[in-house]
Amino acid sequence: MTIAPEPAGGPVRFAEARPRALALAHEMAAAGADVLAVRDVVGRFTLLVDDRTQPLSPPLENLEADYGPRLLHALGPYASDRPLLRATGLFSADALLDSERAVPDPQRPTGRVRILDNTVVGEDWAQVSTPAAEPDGSRTHRTALYAFKGGVGRSTATAVLARHLTDRGHLVLVIDLDLESPGVGTLVAAGADLSPHGVIDHLVESAVGNAKGLEHVFRSGYTPRGGRGELWVAPARGRGTPGVPYAYVDKLNRAYADVPGADFADRLEQAVRACEEAVARDSDSGRRPDVVLLDSRAGIHDIAAVAISRLCDLALLFGTDNAQTWEGYGDLFAAWLSSGQAPAVREKLRMVASMVPDSPEGAYLQSFRDHAWERFAQLYDDVPAGVDEFDSDAFSPSLEDESAPHHPVPILFEPGLVGLDLVTAPGWQDRAFVQAAYRDFLPIATLLITADPQTSEGPR
Repeated sequence: MTIAPEPAGGPVRFAEARPRALALAHEMAAAGADVLAVRDVVGRFTLLVDDRTQPLSPPLENLEADYGPRLLHALGPYASDRPLLRATGLFSADALLDSERAVPDPQRPTGRVRILDNTVVGEDWAQVSTPAAEPDGSRTHRTALYAFKGGVGRSTATAVLARHLTDRGHLVLVIDLDLESPGVGTLVAAGADLSPHGVIDHLVESAVGNAKGLEHVFRSGYTPRGGRGELWVAPARGRGTPGVPYAYVDKLNRAYADVPGADFADRLEQAVRACEEAVARDSDSGRRPDVVLLDSRAGIHDIAAVAISRLCDLALLFGTDNAQTWEGYGDLFAAWLSSGQAPAVREKLRMVASMVPDSPEGAYLQSFRDHAWERFAQLYDDVPAGVDEFDSDAFSPSLEDESAPHHPVPILFEPGLVGLDLVTAPGWQDRAFVQAAYRDFLPIATLLITADPQTSEGPR
């Protein structure tokens, strides 16, 4: 292994390595090369120059001699053992250069430099896609409810929204994806027994091809107030089977494992689809859910990454107006920006201001909106100087745009919600303080879910 000399000014740290590597990559690109910057799981860089179809131009003939020492010096410990490679010198160059995960440098998306990031966890934050339609063309709308930090009322809001949508005739499925802190399944059960199995069982059993026949959804005991609504639940953990220890922690220790042909992200997607198919099989009408609510784990975690980036049509991002919230979302948005996935994910996001206190003239919500806009500006497009934003194709909502992702949907703070037992308290959704707290949230969230152009047209 080559040990690079320490650059002047002190050691190179992780965050400094990327801009240094890309600066040299763009310098080579300016001389006529297509360059792929590959970062390994500990953050070390290799610049792979594509010379597969034509030789490099004269300014790059002495590529290794000119740029190899500069990379070692600029990157220090974040230079790989071979920080500069030609594609023609690698047996597996095509697998890297043609990888679907290689994205243009978001700072210069029209240039000749791309980035391939390899990580141990969190890689699915950069793999954005939209759920596919069913074979018959129908679409189940999936909404992820997520918070960067816990304790902001996300699961309670999921339960309230689930009943509200069911009352309006929708067939609703709530899936508890908070595996480390399961709970929404019990909140929504309304007295019904949990299913024998849960999402955790599908994740574990599917890793060994043994998921067929799991009983991992059940119908809630909640009776809707009209229409054809049904409320179904897929709990994180089931009730188990008599005489057999459930061993939840043992299952959790294996749930995130990537196995050949069945990595975690794929298995989580399969688990969600299996829950939807089970509802279609067991519901009164034999129909798939109209709406699926994914109660996601908080934090920058692989479950949240898959739920938001791959599984949902809409992501409701919960938060309170404090430094921790905005620092956390800032880090998350920066990851989408650096991976080049910001345009694919930003329009399905919407902020939820939870536990909003009473404040003079709505000062709290205005502050929340202002801070949210500052963070979302990372994801929005810059409108060129001299171009009217209404004449531009750029996605750049104004601060005051009430339909924009940064504009908060409020849930008011009501003291009665503290300590309210949604499991045992009868008729809790009819209490005045509950209705006051969710007065604005429910109609706006319902409109965002049911009016989405990709979903089916209302209750079927």
